[in-house]
Amino acid sequence: MRDPYSVLGVSKSASEKEIKAAFRKLAKKYHPDANSNDPGASARFNEANQAYEILGEKDKRAQFDRGEIDADGKPKFQGFAGGSPFGFRGPFGGRAGAQPGGAEFRSSTRAEDFDADSIFSDFFEQTFGGAGGAAGMGGARRTPRSGFGAAREAASKGADVTASLTIELEDIVSNEKVEVAFGSGKKLAISLPDGVEDGKQIRLKGQGQPAPITGGQPGDALITVHFARHPRFRVEDRNLFLNLAVPLKTAVLGGKVEVETLDGRIALSIPAWTNSGKTFRLRGKGLTKKGGERGDLMVSTQIMLPEDDRELEILLRERMAREAAA
Repeated sequence: MRDPYSVLGVSKSASEKEIKAAFRKLAKKYHPDANSNDPGASARFNEANQAYEILGEKDKRAQFDRGEIDADGKPKFQGFAGGSPFGFRGPFGGRAGAQPGGAEFRSSTRAEDFDADSIFSDFFEQTFGGAGGAAGMGGARRTPRSGFGAAREAASKGADVTASLTIELEDIVSNEKVEVAFGSGKKLAISLPDGVEDGKQIRLKGQGQPAPITGGQPGDALITVHFARHPRFRVEDRNLFLNLAVPLKTAVLGGKVEVETLDGRIALSIPAWTNSGKTFRLRGKGLTKKGGERGDLMVSTQIMLPEDDRELEILLRERMAREAAA
């Protein structure tokens, strides 16, 4: 993949806020749902996701800036400390510094087992003495995840897969699972985490491509979540906002008006002489927060005049006449 800074169009000194804003801009521009006629949009969308996977996490960004991982998040080989990695003997049993024609190449690998993985195993064991074996002078031991161990583990991990998931606000507060489909045709039913945010990414460990070699780890599934526009509610943080039409009679005399929330309908008591713009807070009727609590639903009243109410018109005209004569 290209340099993640170039993909997002930001400098290496960009702040977390600038990186997040750049990713959201690209995600919105190249979202597959909005570019069904552009086959290249999906690739750009996935590329932006991968770039944000690196730069959007503080630790990964630091590792990339130090050159420890590449643009795909895979570890880079950092070289050997202290000169020759082979000590006094080469990786295949040859003596270091041997003259041409005098090198000794030895391998315990039989011809019928000669494949890429066995070469790597034989090389690894002769160089480092196997997992946790002696390496170099003094019998110092390497941990299984250092040096070639880390590189081999990274190479044996399956590829990550990405997908975009558009959800309704009702999905966030329900306990029902939602289905996400991947380009490969694979489908998963997942539970949304508490506090899931628009534009954020969910990582499902081990749900990506299978490992390329036996014993390797499968890749992960990276799902970018998008909130569908709701016909009634406006979202701010974890709170919802709703404009509620209130009949003039109810606004003047008071009464109850039905409010449709994400959980169903409830009756809201409207006091007498309620003006337009008065806001009522319905606690716990917003979106789910981390930890399971929920935000609030803010209901703003809008006084609704009756249609063709001749009696109301006559009453108001008579009152205006009396006021003018007084």
